[in-house]
Amino acid sequence: MEAIYDDGRERCVGFMAELVASVELLTAGSRQLEDRVRRLEAQARQDSRTSSKPPSQDPPKTRQQRRAEARAKAKELLAKQGAAKRQAGAQKGHPGAGRRLAPEDQVDEIVEHYPPACGGCGRGFSEDEQRPGRRFGRHQLVELPPISVLLVEHRTFRLRCPECKARTTATLPAQITGSVFGPRLRAALVTLTARNRISRRAAAELAGELFGAGLSVGTVDAICQDASGVLAGPYQQLREWILAQGALHTDETGWRTAGDSRALWTLSTEGGSIFEIAERCNREQFDELIGG
Repeated sequence: MEAIYDDGRERCVGFMAELVASVELLTAGSRQLEDRVRRLEAQARQDSRTSSKPPSQDPPKTRQQRRAEARAKAKELLAKQGAAKRQAGAQKGHPGAGRRLAPEDQVDEIVEHYPPACGGCGRGFSEDEQRPGRRFGRHQLVELPPISVLLVEHRTFRLRCPECKARTTATLPAQITGSVFGPRLRAALVTLTARNRISRRAAAELAGELFGAGLSVGTVDAICQDASGVLAGPYQQLREWILAQGALHTDETGWRTAGDSRALWTLSTEGGSIFEIAERCNREQFDELIGG
Protein backbone atom coordinates (compact mmCIF):
# COMPACT_ATOMS: atom_id res chain seq x y z
CA MET A 1 0.00 0.00 0.00
CA GLU A 2 2.96 2.38 0.71
CA ALA A 3 4.35 1.62 -2.73
CA ILE A 4 1.00 2.49 -4.34
CA TYR A 5 0.88 5.73 -2.30
CA ASP A 6 4.42 6.68 -3.39
CA ASP A 7 3.41 6.22 -7.06
CA GLY A 8 1.16 9.24 -6.77
CA ARG A 9 -2.45 10.32 -6.83
CA GLU A 10 -3.43 8.68 -10.11
CA ARG A 11 -2.09 5.31 -9.05
CA CYS A 12 -4.04 5.46 -5.79
CA VAL A 13 -7.28 6.45 -7.53
CA GLY A 14 -6.88 3.63 -10.07
CA PHE A 15 -6.26 1.06 -7.36
CA MET A 16 -9.34 2.22 -5.39
CA ALA A 17 -11.47 2.04 -8.54
CA GLU A 18 -10.33 -1.54 -9.20
CA LEU A 19 -11.02 -2.47 -5.59
CA VAL A 20 -14.56 -0.98 -5.67
CA ALA A 21 -15.32 -2.80 -8.92
CA SER A 22 -14.20 -6.13 -7.42
CA VAL A 23 -16.36 -5.60 -4.33
CA GLU A 24 -19.41 -4.72 -6.47
CA LEU A 25 -18.84 -7.85 -8.56
CA LEU A 26 -18.63 -10.05 -5.46
CA THR A 27 -21.74 -8.41 -3.99
CA ALA A 28 -23.74 -9.04 -7.17
CA GLY A 29 -22.62 -12.68 -7.25
CA SER A 30 -23.57 -13.10 -3.60
CA ARG A 31 -27.04 -11.70 -4.27
CA GLN A 32 -27.50 -14.10 -7.19
CA LEU A 33 -26.38 -16.99 -5.04
CA GLU A 34 -28.76 -16.01 -2.23
CA ASP A 35 -31.65 -15.73 -4.70
CA ARG A 36 -30.85 -19.16 -6.12
CA VAL A 37 -30.70 -20.71 -2.63
CA ARG A 38 -34.09 -19.14 -1.74
CA ARG A 39 -35.66 -20.52 -4.94
CA LEU A 40 -34.29 -23.99 -4.30
CA GLU A 41 -35.47 -23.96 -0.70
CA ALA A 42 -38.94 -22.88 -1.80
CA GLN A 43 -39.06 -25.67 -4.36
CA ALA A 44 -37.95 -28.22 -1.76
CA ARG A 45 -40.80 -27.16 0.54
CA GLN A 46 -43.39 -27.66 -2.20
CA ASP A 47 -45.32 -30.92 -2.33
CA SER A 48 -48.56 -32.24 -3.79
CA ARG A 49 -50.60 -30.30 -1.22
CA THR A 50 -48.99 -26.87 -1.81
CA SER A 51 -48.40 -27.04 -5.57
CA SER A 52 -49.45 -28.85 -8.73
CA LYS A 53 -46.78 -31.55 -8.26
CA PRO A 54 -48.08 -35.15 -8.24
CA PRO A 55 -47.90 -37.10 -4.94
CA SER A 56 -45.29 -39.42 -6.46
CA GLN A 57 -42.78 -36.54 -6.40
CA ASP A 58 -43.25 -35.78 -2.71
CA PRO A 59 -40.04 -36.22 -0.68
CA PRO A 60 -40.01 -39.24 1.64
CA LYS A 61 -41.02 -38.61 5.23
CA THR A 62 -39.65 -40.15 8.34
CA ARG A 63 -41.80 -42.21 10.69
CA GLN A 64 -41.73 -39.40 13.26
CA GLN A 65 -42.99 -36.91 10.68
CA ARG A 66 -45.86 -39.18 9.65
CA ARG A 67 -46.84 -39.76 13.26
CA ALA A 68 -46.71 -36.05 14.02
CA GLU A 69 -48.92 -35.25 11.02
CA ALA A 70 -51.40 -37.97 12.01
CA ARG A 71 -51.64 -36.65 15.57
CA ALA A 72 -52.09 -33.10 14.29
CA LYS A 73 -54.89 -34.18 11.95
CA ALA A 74 -56.62 -36.10 14.75
CA LYS A 75 -56.46 -33.10 17.09
CA GLU A 76 -57.78 -30.82 14.35
CA LEU A 77 -60.70 -33.18 13.63
CA LEU A 78 -61.61 -33.43 17.32
CA ALA A 79 -61.45 -29.68 17.67
CA LYS A 80 -63.79 -29.15 14.71
CA GLN A 81 -66.31 -31.70 15.89
CA GLY A 82 -66.06 -30.73 19.54
CA ALA A 83 -65.98 -34.43 20.39
CA ALA A 84 -64.58 -36.06 23.50
CA LYS A 85 -61.63 -38.46 23.46
CA ARG A 86 -62.39 -41.48 21.27
CA GLN A 87 -62.95 -44.62 23.30
CA ALA A 88 -61.32 -47.89 22.36
CA GLY A 89 -63.35 -50.50 20.51
CA ALA A 90 -66.37 -50.19 18.23
CA GLN A 91 -68.01 -46.78 18.22
CA LYS A 92 -71.66 -45.99 18.63
CA GLY A 93 -73.59 -46.59 15.41
CA HIS A 94 -71.04 -49.05 14.04
CA PRO A 95 -72.93 -51.78 12.16
CA GLY A 96 -70.61 -54.45 13.48
CA ALA A 97 -69.13 -57.46 11.76
CA GLY A 98 -69.32 -61.04 12.93
CA ARG A 99 -69.59 -64.61 11.82
CA ARG A 100 -72.74 -65.37 9.88
CA LEU A 101 -75.10 -67.90 11.39
CA ALA A 102 -75.31 -71.22 9.58
CA PRO A 103 -78.75 -72.33 8.35
CA GLU A 104 -80.69 -74.63 10.66
CA ASP A 105 -80.29 -77.66 8.37
CA GLN A 106 -76.52 -77.48 8.95
CA VAL A 107 -76.78 -77.43 12.74
CA ASP A 108 -75.89 -80.75 14.38
CA GLU A 109 -77.47 -80.04 17.77
CA ILE A 110 -79.90 -77.46 19.18
CA VAL A 111 -79.84 -76.63 22.90
CA GLU A 112 -82.78 -74.60 24.23
CA HIS A 113 -82.38 -72.21 27.17
CA TYR A 114 -85.23 -70.65 29.19
CA PRO A 115 -85.08 -68.04 31.94
CA PRO A 116 -85.52 -69.71 35.36
CA ALA A 117 -87.45 -66.78 36.85
CA CYS A 118 -89.10 -63.48 35.97
CA GLY A 119 -86.70 -60.55 35.81
CA GLY A 120 -89.34 -58.21 37.22
CA CYS A 121 -90.96 -59.90 40.23
CA GLY A 122 -88.71 -62.92 40.60
CA ARG A 123 -91.46 -65.51 40.12
CA GLY A 124 -90.07 -68.82 38.89
CA PHE A 125 -91.23 -70.37 35.63
CA SER A 126 -92.54 -73.93 35.74
CA GLU A 127 -91.58 -76.59 33.19
CA ASP A 128 -95.00 -76.24 31.54
CA GLU A 129 -94.40 -72.52 31.05
CA GLN A 130 -91.02 -73.08 29.45
CA ARG A 131 -92.30 -73.52 25.92
CA PRO A 132 -90.59 -72.35 22.71
CA GLY A 133 -91.97 -69.21 21.09
CA ARG A 134 -91.76 -67.76 17.60
CA ARG A 135 -88.98 -65.36 18.49
CA PHE A 136 -85.74 -66.43 20.11
CA GLY A 137 -82.10 -65.50 20.28
CA ARG A 138 -79.50 -67.50 18.40
CA HIS A 139 -75.90 -68.17 19.31
CA GLN A 140 -73.91 -70.82 17.49
CA LEU A 141 -70.84 -72.51 18.90
CA VAL A 142 -68.37 -74.27 16.62
CA GLU A 143 -66.60 -77.03 18.49
CA LEU A 144 -64.56 -80.14 17.84
CA PRO A 145 -65.98 -83.43 19.05
CA PRO A 146 -63.82 -85.53 21.35
CA ILE A 147 -61.17 -86.95 19.03
CA SER A 148 -59.39 -90.23 19.61
CA VAL A 149 -58.09 -92.89 17.29
CA LEU A 150 -60.10 -96.04 16.72
CA LEU A 151 -58.12 -99.14 17.60
CA VAL A 152 -59.47 -101.87 15.34
CA GLU A 153 -58.29 -105.44 15.81
CA HIS A 154 -58.50 -107.73 12.78
CA ARG A 155 -58.64 -111.42 13.67
CA THR A 156 -57.84 -114.14 11.19
CA PHE A 157 -59.48 -117.48 11.90
CA ARG A 158 -58.57 -120.90 10.57
CA LEU A 159 -61.24 -123.32 9.38
CA ARG A 160 -61.02 -127.07 8.66
CA CYS A 161 -62.64 -128.47 5.57
CA PRO A 162 -65.05 -131.31 6.49
CA GLU A 163 -64.31 -133.14 3.24
CA CYS A 164 -60.53 -133.04 2.73
CA LYS A 165 -59.73 -132.11 6.32
CA ALA A 166 -57.36 -129.32 5.19
CA ARG A 167 -57.05 -126.23 7.38
CA THR A 168 -57.28 -122.76 5.77
CA THR A 169 -56.42 -119.47 7.52
CA ALA A 170 -58.11 -116.22 6.50
CA THR A 171 -55.93 -113.54 4.90
CA LEU A 172 -56.11 -109.83 5.68
CA PRO A 173 -57.34 -107.37 3.02
CA ALA A 174 -54.51 -105.80 1.04
CA GLN A 175 -55.37 -102.24 2.14
CA ILE A 176 -54.62 -102.96 5.81
CA THR A 177 -51.54 -105.17 5.54
CA GLY A 178 -49.03 -102.45 4.64
CA SER A 179 -49.11 -100.51 7.91
CA VAL A 180 -50.54 -100.67 11.41
CA PHE A 181 -51.86 -97.11 10.94
CA GLY A 182 -54.95 -96.35 8.88
CA PRO A 183 -55.01 -94.23 5.69
CA ARG A 184 -56.75 -91.22 7.28
CA LEU A 185 -54.22 -91.01 10.10
CA ARG A 186 -51.34 -91.35 7.64
CA ALA A 187 -52.86 -88.66 5.41
CA ALA A 188 -53.18 -86.30 8.39
CA LEU A 189 -49.51 -86.80 9.29
CA VAL A 190 -48.37 -86.23 5.70
CA THR A 191 -50.45 -83.04 5.54
CA LEU A 192 -48.86 -81.73 8.72
CA THR A 193 -45.32 -82.43 7.58
CA ALA A 194 -45.57 -81.62 3.86
CA ARG A 195 -48.06 -78.80 3.45
CA ASN A 196 -47.70 -77.21 6.90
CA ARG A 197 -43.95 -77.90 7.20
CA ILE A 198 -44.16 -79.31 10.74
CA SER A 199 -41.15 -81.33 11.79
CA ARG A 200 -41.38 -85.09 12.19
CA ARG A 201 -40.94 -84.77 15.96
CA ALA A 202 -43.66 -82.11 16.26
CA ALA A 203 -46.01 -84.22 14.10
CA ALA A 204 -45.50 -87.22 16.40
CA GLU A 205 -46.28 -85.03 19.42
CA LEU A 206 -49.41 -83.58 17.78
CA ALA A 207 -50.65 -87.07 16.90
CA GLY A 208 -50.51 -87.96 20.57
CA GLU A 209 -52.02 -84.70 21.82
CA LEU A 210 -54.79 -84.32 19.22
CA PHE A 211 -55.63 -87.91 18.28
CA GLY A 212 -54.35 -89.95 21.19
CA ALA A 213 -52.12 -91.96 18.83
CA GLY A 214 -48.67 -92.92 20.02
CA LEU A 215 -46.13 -92.71 17.16
CA SER A 216 -42.37 -92.43 17.15
CA VAL A 217 -40.46 -89.94 15.04
CA GLY A 218 -39.13 -92.77 12.89
CA THR A 219 -42.66 -94.02 12.25
CA VAL A 220 -43.76 -90.58 11.09
CA ASP A 221 -40.79 -90.38 8.74
CA ALA A 222 -41.54 -93.84 7.35
CA ILE A 223 -45.16 -92.81 6.68
CA CYS A 224 -43.95 -89.68 4.83
CA GLN A 225 -41.47 -91.65 2.74
CA ASP A 226 -44.14 -94.19 1.83
CA ALA A 227 -46.52 -91.39 0.80
CA SER A 228 -43.83 -89.91 -1.44
CA GLY A 229 -43.50 -93.19 -3.26
CA VAL A 230 -47.26 -93.60 -3.64
CA LEU A 231 -47.68 -90.06 -5.01
CA ALA A 232 -44.76 -90.25 -7.46
CA GLY A 233 -46.91 -91.65 -10.26
CA PRO A 234 -49.83 -89.18 -10.01
CA TYR A 235 -47.34 -86.32 -9.60
CA GLN A 236 -45.57 -87.22 -12.82
CA GLN A 237 -48.88 -87.53 -14.69
CA LEU A 238 -49.97 -84.10 -13.47
CA ARG A 239 -46.58 -82.63 -14.41
CA GLU A 240 -46.81 -83.96 -17.96
CA TRP A 241 -50.37 -82.66 -18.30
CA ILE A 242 -49.39 -79.15 -17.11
CA LEU A 243 -46.41 -78.99 -19.50
CA ALA A 244 -48.72 -79.92 -22.38
CA GLN A 245 -50.98 -76.90 -21.82
CA GLY A 246 -50.84 -73.88 -24.07
CA ALA A 247 -50.15 -71.31 -21.34
CA LEU A 248 -47.86 -71.94 -18.37
CA HIS A 249 -46.83 -69.79 -15.40
CA THR A 250 -43.60 -70.54 -13.57
CA ASP A 251 -41.97 -68.95 -10.55
CA GLU A 252 -39.41 -69.77 -7.87
CA THR A 253 -38.60 -68.74 -4.31
CA GLY A 254 -36.05 -69.61 -1.69
CA TRP A 255 -36.45 -72.84 0.26
CA ARG A 256 -34.45 -74.60 2.95
CA THR A 257 -34.18 -78.36 3.28
CA ALA A 258 -32.26 -79.83 6.23
CA GLY A 259 -30.54 -76.46 6.68
CA ASP A 260 -29.36 -76.22 3.05
CA SER A 261 -30.51 -73.56 0.59
CA ARG A 262 -32.77 -74.81 -2.18
CA ALA A 263 -35.19 -73.33 -4.71
CA LEU A 264 -38.92 -74.07 -4.71
CA TRP A 265 -40.23 -73.97 -8.29
CA THR A 266 -43.88 -73.94 -9.25
CA LEU A 267 -45.58 -74.70 -12.54
CA SER A 268 -49.15 -73.43 -12.74
CA THR A 269 -52.01 -73.42 -15.19
CA GLU A 270 -55.70 -72.69 -14.79
CA GLY A 271 -56.38 -76.35 -14.09
CA GLY A 272 -53.58 -77.32 -11.73
CA SER A 273 -50.22 -76.58 -10.11
CA ILE A 274 -47.18 -78.57 -9.04
CA PHE A 275 -44.18 -77.72 -6.88
CA GLU A 276 -40.65 -79.02 -7.18
CA ILE A 277 -37.68 -78.48 -4.86
CA ALA A 278 -34.44 -78.06 -6.83
CA GLU A 279 -30.84 -77.28 -5.96
CA ARG A 280 -30.59 -74.18 -8.16
CA CYS A 281 -32.68 -71.29 -9.49
CA ASN A 282 -30.75 -70.55 -12.71
CA ARG A 283 -31.52 -70.87 -16.42
CA GLU A 284 -30.24 -74.44 -16.62
CA GLN A 285 -32.62 -75.51 -13.84
CA PHE A 286 -35.49 -73.73 -15.57
CA ASP A 287 -34.82 -75.54 -18.86
CA GLU A 288 -34.62 -78.85 -17.02
CA LEU A 289 -37.87 -78.11 -15.20
CA ILE A 290 -39.94 -77.40 -18.32
CA GLY A 291 -38.09 -79.93 -20.45
CA GLY A 292 -36.52 -77.30 -22.72
